Amino acid sequence: MNKPTSPQPSGSLSEPVMELLRAVHDALDLPLPGLTDADEYAYAGLLANRARDARVILAGVLHDGHEPGRAAVALRGWLDRWPVTYTPWGNGGGAR
Repeated sequence: MNKPTSPQPSGSLSEPVMELLRAVHDALDLPLPGLTDADEYAYAGLLANRARDARVILAGVLHDGHEPGRAAVALRGWLDRWPVTYTPWGNGGGAR
């Protein structure tokens, strides 16, 4: 399961919209890859896959009227398909 890493801002947005924004943030907030070509390639592929999924979810909300809270839940579920499998920078993958 992906752990939320996004900040908890205050504001006038509804809670479902905030959840969607947090889910998109968490989808794209990946640790930098280590120094190997394999780590960099895996990072690029993971970011591309997660960005595609986030765009699909956002399109559903913006163009098809999907409910933001349910969209956030769906995106978080989709992200389970795309875990970090590379060695992150500073975790044996580069300078500390």
